[in-house]
Amino acid sequence: MQQTMQGPTTVLAASMTGEQSVRVAAAGDLHVDESGREAVATAVAAMERDADLILLAGDLTTHGEPEQGAILADACRGVRTPVIAVLGNHDLHADREDELSDVLRGAGIVVLDRRHSTAVVADRRVGVAGVKGFIGGFRDHTLPDFGEPSLRRLYAETGEEVDALAAGLRAIAACPLRIALMHYAPTCETLVGEPSEIWSFLGSERMAAPLLEHRPDLVLHGHAHAGRLQGSLQGIPVYNVSIPVMGQDYWLFELAAARSLSSTLH
Repeated sequence: MQQTMQGPTTVLAASMTGEQSVRVAAAGDLHVDESGREAVATAVAAMERDADLILLAGDLTTHGEPEQGAILADACRGVRTPVIAVLGNHDLHADREDELSDVLRGAGIVVLDRRHSTAVVADRRVGVAGVKGFIGGFRDHTLPDFGEPSLRRLYAETGEEVDALAAGLRAIAACPLRIALMHYAPTCETLVGEPSEIWSFLGSERMAAPLLEHRPDLVLHGHAHAGRLQGSLQGIPVYNVSIPVMGQDYWLFELAAARSLSSTLH
């Protein structure tokens, strides 16, 4: 893992102004294995020091082995800063994702698999809708819901991720700050740098529909190691927080909101 850090990126919550803020540390594509034990412990300690909330955008492990997850769990055990994560394709490779998730949850990590969570940090309630996302493509190069049953199953799985994201965003609608966390990309803007021929395997524009409907304050994903950091969905900030893209262990966001927990929520 990288060891340099740049300053926080300020993301103002939609339709909000004010001085109160929440600092969010985000990273994806950690690909943890035994060789990275010390590095991940150092990175998590730095995130705890700098942030009010830690978000991990999938590919937490190299091959999805629970033993690899235990290394990340050891780094996060006892951390007071809330840690929320989604799984990525690497985490499903060993077909042991339930065991892996149990190991992570045992250390206090909130693992979102088509679910949502809320956390009160810096006197603000932050809602996170978490999904893995899936493949499908963008613009004129998308997988169809047609043909062989195996191809249509891929289409259907992406649809299930879309529906889960929509449900999660509905559930956190009353939170003053709302974040969508996923592994695959919902826009091709953050894929620029990757060969366009493989964009269909890096995300799906279908994931954008619930984001555009509910307009969360921040969208985070990983997966595209050669993509670019920042993009947008009609004004919604989208960040590819894959460690190879960032060139550092995590990116620090400062999300500003004007209302306290005792105020009327938007």
